[in-house]
Amino acid sequence: KNVTGKIPPRSLATEAQKAQQKTTKEEQTMKRNLLTLAVASTIALSGYVVVQAQPGPGGHGPWHGHEFGLHGITEKLNLTSDQQTKVQPILDTAKPQIAAIHQEAMQKMKTVMDSTLSQIRPLLTAEQQKKLDDIQKAHQDMMNAHKELHDAMEE
Repeated sequence: KNVTGKIPPRSLATEAQKAQQKTTKEEQTMKRNLLTLAVASTIALSGYVVVQAQPGPGGHGPWHGHEFGLHGITEKLNLTSDQQTKVQPILDTAKPQIAAIHQEAMQKMKTVMDSTLSQIRPLLTAEQQKKLDDIQKAHQDMMNAHKELHDAMEE
């Protein structure tokens, strides 16, 4: 400020430039944070899906493949023959319902992720968009490989 208490014009320009630089840095930080969030969300969700789809200790778990059927349940619960006869139709009825619920949940998750990424993509630089594309392709390749492995194990 000068003696009159007014800010000289040159100082105003400098202050405006500083404010603009600060805004630009904040925007860059926000874009970087959004990209990080998108990537972390994608990785976390894909990790969750992979973990859920992989077998636990001792096989696929009680609700997957043959273990969902009579064999796994009877071994673990020591069911009698009469109990086995009563349990099997219940399991047979539940299996397609569980598969349908799983499929629906996966589709809903994909819809939310696609929507989220379509909102984030315009905020990214060309380089960040390329990185995002690479991440998505790697994720898709991993999921395809997992599906092929799963299908081969089912045969």
